[in-house]
Amino acid sequence: MRFILYLSIVFFLFAVSCSSDDNPVEPDTSTLTLNIAGLENLGADARYEGWIIVNGAPVSTGLFDVDDTGNLSQTEFTVDATELAAATAFILTVEPSPDPDTAPSDVHILAGDFSGGASNLTVGHSAALGDDFTTAAGQAILATPTDAASDNETSGIWFLTPGTPPTAGLTLPTLPAGWTYEGWVVIDGTPVTTGTFLSVNGSDDSAPFSGPNAGPAYPGEDFLENAPAGLTFPTDLSNGTAVISIEPVPDNSPAPFVLKPLAGPIPGNTQSGTPITIPQNLGSFPTGSATR
Repeated sequence: MRFILYLSIVFFLFAVSCSSDDNPVEPDTSTLTLNIAGLENLGADARYEGWIIVNGAPVSTGLFDVDDTGNLSQTEFTVDATELAAATAFILTVEPSPDPDTAPSDVHILAGDFSGGASNLTVGHSAALGDDFTTAAGQAILATPTDAASDNETSGIWFLTPGTPPTAGLTLPTLPAGWTYEGWVVIDGTPVTTGTFLSVNGSDDSAPFSGPNAGPAYPGEDFLENAPAGLTFPTDLSNGTAVISIEPVPDNSPAPFVLKPLAGPIPGNTQSGTPITIPQNLGSFPTGSATR
């Protein structure tokens, strides 16, 4: 009798074990909801990815895209309930596509701390760009110092304040890893780069359109040669637009990125050497929230 009882217990435990293996317990999940305005279409080579910070470590909440009208391809994400409840912050990154790394990239565009069930997302959070850019300021002049001609002086722009010697024309915060500044002029509706830079007190990284002479040791460009398709150099930059953007590294597009802290018109009939003020353009920054 005892033997039969023993066998019954063994068979019962075996059945329970098999049942448990066939039907594993699913973890509890919760929903993370994103409400973000102002993001741009990243194209085919990059995607947005959300992350929650749990015990100091990033946990992915999923990838999504944004269309040309700024709509997110997905706004609700299923996340482990315990991890989401323990999350202290949310971070939004730009990731290469395909992405060879499961860790977050350095390109943190928005972030915010959770307060109760919500996280207000800004570029100024310390886990994003770390500055709200309210102190950003810009000044530039039109000039073409990289050639000897005197009849094309409005075909170049330099982000400096004239004087003896000239001084930096840009006031911009230091960027974290994953980002760089880039100057632009919009010529007949086409944005054309003046080069990327990290320091406002030095030359930028390239001079694809300048002449043979050295330019000032500040960001800027002369538009004298190698004009892009549809444009003719030299040109007249007055009535154009001057822009300073913040670009991801690596850059997902040859066009200006959505973050443009400084942008404004170059007045018509601007004379060479006359200071041009480039106003703030902080409305270009995306904002939003993550809720749990």
